[in-house]
Amino acid sequence: MQSTAPNTSPTARSALPVARIVVGATALATLMTAAACGRPVEAPADLILTGGDVLTLGPRGVVEALAVRGDRVVAAGTSQEVGRLAGPGTRVVELAGRTVLPGLTDNHYHGIGGGPGVDLSGARSLGDIIDGIAAAARETPAGEVIVTNSDWHEGQLTEQRLPYRDDLDRAAPEHPVVVVRGGHQYVLNSAALAHWRIDESTPEVPGGRIGRDPAGRLNGELVDRAKDLVTVPPRPIPDPATLLDDLADEHARLNARGLTAIRYPGGSAGQYRALERLREQGRLNLRVNYLLRGPRAGAVEALSEALATWPAMGGGDEWLRLGGVKLGVDGGFEGGLMRDPYEEPWGEGGTFHGLQTVPTDDYIATVRELHRQGWRVATHAVGDAAIDLVLAGYEAANSDAPIAGQRWVIEHGFIPRDDQFPRMRDLGLAVTAQHHLYVAAPSLVEYWGADRAAWTTPVRAYLDAGIPVSLGSDSPVVPWDPWSVLHHFTTRGTISAGVHGPSQRITREEALRAMTQGYAHLTFEAADKGTLEVGRLADLVVTSEHYLDCADPCLETMQVDMTVVGGRVVYER
Repeated sequence: MQSTAPNTSPTARSALPVARIVVGATALATLMTAAACGRPVEAPADLILTGGDVLTLGPRGVVEALAVRGDRVVAAGTSQEVGRLAGPGTRVVELAGRTVLPGLTDNHYHGIGGGPGVDLSGARSLGDIIDGIAAAARETPAGEVIVTNSDWHEGQLTEQRLPYRDDLDRAAPEHPVVVVRGGHQYVLNSAALAHWRIDESTPEVPGGRIGRDPAGRLNGELVDRAKDLVTVPPRPIPDPATLLDDLADEHARLNARGLTAIRYPGGSAGQYRALERLREQGRLNLRVNYLLRGPRAGAVEALSEALATWPAMGGGDEWLRLGGVKLGVDGGFEGGLMRDPYEEPWGEGGTFHGLQTVPTDDYIATVRELHRQGWRVATHAVGDAAIDLVLAGYEAANSDAPIAGQRWVIEHGFIPRDDQFPRMRDLGLAVTAQHHLYVAAPSLVEYWGADRAAWTTPVRAYLDAGIPVSLGSDSPVVPWDPWSVLHHFTTRGTISAGVHGPSQRITREEALRAMTQGYAHLTFEAADKGTLEVGRLADLVVTSEHYLDCADPCLETMQVDMTVVGGRVVYER
């Protein structure tokens, strides 16, 4: 059972400057009068937030105050109305005009980033990357493999390009180097290519790409299935206690930015069981919806082996629930499967349309088998041709037995087309949108051209077409901070390339609803989450500035003053 003990971390003990515990004389008098008159006395609230703007996102709209008892909202209204629930043990937080929002969520969160390997998150130029790898080489015996972590993107670099083979040779000529870029690409130096015996005669890998320069020489890139040519040294596995501590620390960092729920899109059964242990210990400080990762090969035979080891679909509770299976059909930025070819030189004379990472027949057979066994399916699809393939698979499953109402998912959905929207609606699909363009705009312009880049993740079009959308990050591919997500979709601003696709901006209220109600719809929790109506779970965040009224780009740097999950304060600034 989830503990309701107060958070005793140093951060949590630091109270808000204007927060105080009060016993209102008027409230006590009201309680005493009611008791004397024989009227039922409602139990006092545990927490009252008063004197600000509470964005309930429910029928009452914006109210002054909110009361929480246990893990639920018990009142929302004027400060006077809500103040009647104050009692001797009630904590009353004076908002002083700040806003209270439903708890924020991330619909596609792999991890916080960082981890073992050369950390490139602070790199801002190719020189920084070369220096970081060179420093690691000085501490690593010659011949040993050097691997970076994936917590970076070339969009953060002054040069706006990847480090290629020759760049990496300058950094570490005597060490095989593997630069991990996102979840779909490696870049190798010459020593690494030689180490794994990859050269110009190596045949292309189905569903993958071996990068070459204009002269045909390998440039070090291995995209999607071509990564299988390399066996990266395994990361050290922490002992079970350390793993749980690391997870709890990671979740505390998410709480500090207002996150109260996350969805893991394709992990292992082992990680799910670690989260179960964290919940059993009362240390799960945010709510988790978990998708298992489908077999990478995409074959039904591999699926049968995996199903034998998985927990039951839908198992769990309001803190941790198994939400389905994630599959994939195409690559990422550099391999999204498109109807039209990539821009040159990436388009290779109009012949390169991206990467299909699993054969069509295998994908459709897997989807149908998962449906037959009662699993809900979510599929990674970046390009419009990839979305075509997902729709074909989902329609095949739907012909076996209807999937409408089960909220199957298209993950990412970068480049939808008008002819696809009616098919999505007919199947009752949901789309999980993330702010990849915020970081990757320069790369996407190079790969796909300005028009397709500007259309990337068109949330305005999805909403106008009646497609349910939620918001998230795809961390660590893109920074996990929910405020940069909200900033991007309300402005279409990017880190280094200005505004792209201004016609696809959505309002701040629409963005907040997508990140709260949209997530609750996605995870079948709309009766409990997504708004701050009476009876809903008390998952909420207090912001330092007014969410609706502060001037752009205030969302990008918004400070969180308090985060509450299930009525329990899990973070205070």
